[in-house]
Amino acid sequence: MSNNLPKVAWIGLGIMGSPMSENLIKAGYDVTGYTLEQDKVDRLAAAGGTGASSIAEAVRDADVIITMVPASPQVEAIAYGPEGILENARRGALLVDMSSITPQTSVDLARNARDKGIRVLDAPVSGGEAGAIEAVLSIMVGGEQADFDAARPVLDALGRTIVLCGPHGCGQTVKAANQLIVAVNIQACAEAVVFLEKSGVDLAAALDVLNGGLAGSTVLTRKKANFLNRDFAPGFRIDLHHKDMGIVTDAARNVGAALPVGAVVAQLVASLRAQGDGGLDHSALLRSVERLSGRPVGA
Repeated sequence: MSNNLPKVAWIGLGIMGSPMSENLIKAGYDVTGYTLEQDKVDRLAAAGGTGASSIAEAVRDADVIITMVPASPQVEAIAYGPEGILENARRGALLVDMSSITPQTSVDLARNARDKGIRVLDAPVSGGEAGAIEAVLSIMVGGEQADFDAARPVLDALGRTIVLCGPHGCGQTVKAANQLIVAVNIQACAEAVVFLEKSGVDLAAALDVLNGGLAGSTVLTRKKANFLNRDFAPGFRIDLHHKDMGIVTDAARNVGAALPVGAVVAQLVASLRAQGDGGLDHSALLRSVERLSGRPVGA
């Protein structure tokens, strides 16, 4: 495909990365991708992208490099070292890291990339797998205004609400706040579900009316079916939310902000993970409320 759009390299083709990269292909971008699992690389190629056999091969000719991996250690692994992005991307390339990592990792990455003439944005997302597929993600960005403006057309193909939140690391800080709100919200919904069921109320009817009032939320809209059907196939895994609660509690300590409810929910997420539910969707916080309430735990 030859066009005037920037050439994109995509590193990390998981639950989020695969549909997001495919949305760029649909928008007309030339996307070359690399990830650890060959079947995911094959999926990208089948969607009209180009598979690469290494990070170096993927990024060599790219104008924009997008990364979407699980956590800070993976971002460092793909960015640094002789086989990494910084050693193999061309000067002037724009690196957009859409992973959810610690703000400090993003600040360090931007500083190290500057020495190589590579511009960086941290651009974590909210909206989960459904938001990725539908290209309606909320994208919170940290970095320079000029780089944000350059990346904007690419981000527009991936999300609906795209906001520059401040300098490097600020996107990650806002994402941490997002994960705090989402976890507390899911926990509140889970407690309500068990309370309603134990009271003998029609759960589907109750959730419908609750979602039409002040208790309504995007969380309840997106997770209602998970609660009703006890379907915890991962859109966003407890393991990853556990990582994110660590980021927000640590970052809050560093700035002197108290998160009393967030700290409790962080422990509930950790406990769910310790009970072997780390691979389930974060709506599975319902399982911990069921256990605490002496109910048989759903599927």
